[in-house]
Amino acid sequence: MNNTVKRTLSGICFLAIVIGGLLVNKYLYAALITFMMVTMLYEFYRMTMGELFPQTRALAIVLGCCSFLTLFFVLAFRLDIRLVGVSAILLLVLMVSTLMVKDKADFKLFSFLYTGLLYIAAPLTLSSFVVLDQAGNFDGRPMLAFFIIIWASDVGAYCVGMLLGKYSKKLFPSVSPKKTWAGFWGGLVFAVLAGLILVWTGLWTYPWYHAIILSVIMHVAGVFGDLFESQWKRVCEIKDSGNIIPGHGGMMDRFDSALFAIPAGVIYLVIIGLL
Repeated sequence: MNNTVKRTLSGICFLAIVIGGLLVNKYLYAALITFMMVTMLYEFYRMTMGELFPQTRALAIVLGCCSFLTLFFVLAFRLDIRLVGVSAILLLVLMVSTLMVKDKADFKLFSFLYTGLLYIAAPLTLSSFVVLDQAGNFDGRPMLAFFIIIWASDVGAYCVGMLLGKYSKKLFPSVSPKKTWAGFWGGLVFAVLAGLILVWTGLWTYPWYHAIILSVIMHVAGVFGDLFESQWKRVCEIKDSGNIIPGHGGMMDRFDSALFAIPAGVIYLVIIGLL
């Protein structure tokens, strides 16, 4: 019971922090995403590289944050888009810094630096396109709607999986033995219902059919995001990516689905001209 209470309270507090960061103003939003990026990159690099190369890992985290903040301020204050090239310079600095290591026995571990930037930093950086319009005006509600779809998908998958999972085939047993096709379809239904509710309440201004398509895309992408992180944890032989959220694990454990779902949603909205 104590663990359940701890998990519930920590979950509520964390949810309040996320919603506040999404809705209050653009500066809190930038602080929230930066904190998430730093934490997740730290967890990923500790998972894959252990305690080796702390300075180089720190430089990679700085590069990820710089990429997000540069694009964020370019969009928020309508600055010269060429400023985004600062990130390219830092990437070169990171690559050169790896040459300075005297012991080359573990040189291959540096590949995880670039994997983390692509896997974690890039999706979070793309989030700026969702919350900032072409005039630089901030509106965090579309990103909150993204998270609502992701959370609805997770809740649906968990509830339906618990009820019907024993009657269903496993979704990807070699990666996550507990996930079933029943949970997959349950999450899909919950995600679509959440998308339609978002349209009905006005939180999403897209046509209802685009809301359905977007919900389906984000659900499928989120499932693969969850499985992708599970594979990393299985290979690295760990249970949780961290322990920053009591009872819930690490930041990656909470946002693994979002790392795939957010870019998938952004790409769809860009393709159909709604973003």
